[in-house]
Amino acid sequence: MTKHTISPQSGILGEAFACDCGVVLGGRMVAELHAAENNQCSACLGSAEEEMAPGLVRDCTACAGTGRRREQLTWQLAYAEAEHLITMSVVRGIVARFDGPFHLSEIADTVRAGLGLSPGRLPVGPRVRDLLLQLQAAGEITMLSAPDEMVGSDMVLYRDPQWQRARTLGL
Repeated sequence: MTKHTISPQSGILGEAFACDCGVVLGGRMVAELHAAENNQCSACLGSAEEEMAPGLVRDCTACAGTGRRREQLTWQLAYAEAEHLITMSVVRGIVARFDGPFHLSEIADTVRAGLGLSPGRLPVGPRVRDLLLQLQAAGEITMLSAPDEMVGSDMVLYRDPQWQRARTLGL
């Protein structure tokens, strides 16, 4: 089986990528297409890692750190189903029941229980997080959180991708 991990290449041609199979790919779109055709994640191009900032690397969230297309598609389908089931009105109704500060995980657990979903069935936490961020952008709630670590003087690091430690205040 031929390996198809794609990595960025520097050169005079601008943005270019090279695949372990020996193919040189001109541009990100061509690299993503080659990755998808060879069952590799089109987000991380099969490397299983994503660079959040220079020198700060984590497992790819699109494929759960596998580098494979199957896991990426499974995640995308699960997230699409979560978007269909977990609506703004559902989250807004749950938030309204809380008197004072609450954790994102409390809202997610309430949604999961209300919809009768088993843990791991759908990406409930990330969907709830996205909707809470929309509520914050609309000025309906204020979210507060503390970083896990300071990186330099102007960057913070949150190790929990679902912000389960984030505190949210209803206005």
